[in-house]
Amino acid sequence: MAGSFSGHVRRVTVTLFVLQLALLPMMAIASDADPEQDFCVADPNNPTIVNGLVCKNPALVKASDFMFHGLATPGNTNDPLGSSVTPAAAAQFPGINTLGISMARLDFAKGGLVPPHTHPRATEIIFVVEGSLLVGFVSTNGTLFATTLQKGDVFVFPRGLLHFELNVCDGTATAIAALNSQNPGTQIQAVALFNSGISEVVLEKAFGLGEQAVQKIEYAVEAANKKP
Repeated sequence: MAGSFSGHVRRVTVTLFVLQLALLPMMAIASDADPEQDFCVADPNNPTIVNGLVCKNPALVKASDFMFHGLATPGNTNDPLGSSVTPAAAAQFPGINTLGISMARLDFAKGGLVPPHTHPRATEIIFVVEGSLLVGFVSTNGTLFATTLQKGDVFVFPRGLLHFELNVCDGTATAIAALNSQNPGTQIQAVALFNSGISEVVLEKAFGLGEQAVQKIEYAVEAANKKP
């Protein structure tokens, strides 16, 4: 009896070990890869296509490659959504290439909105510099987690989940975001659904809408997301 139980335990242990080995590749790609050198300043002029950005020759790297001035200037909020996002990802800030981080500045006119969107490769945390923001995200079971942030508050949006930010104060608002990817990616849900070329038949069935209603939404989404 004891021998049978001991053999069962060994089989379970071996099974768990094999399962862990099988999951290692998935764990390895769960976030941005760790850098294999001190830095890899992006070379925007290199035409080579890789999973990320090609490194500049280290002999040509300067201190200025690790500096970015873009977040010092307010973005232009003169658009239908009344908001502006200024990214500081690897494409704009070469020094953070391969380091697994990025930032963004969010500016809002009165009533301005950063519409529901996702970052497929990053968790985002925001800090309210000025104003008041209604923020929230939706979990994969459809639960909304929303609250109003005041100046100095911090809020986190889990990786890949739909989220938004709306200015609810009487004036302008500003926030700074940090993300754990040098290329977090952004997909605005309304644009992805109604301005990407998805068949209107698919949209009609998915949302229970008629053809004219879908076309009206397509036109409205296109107009709302036009930048000046």
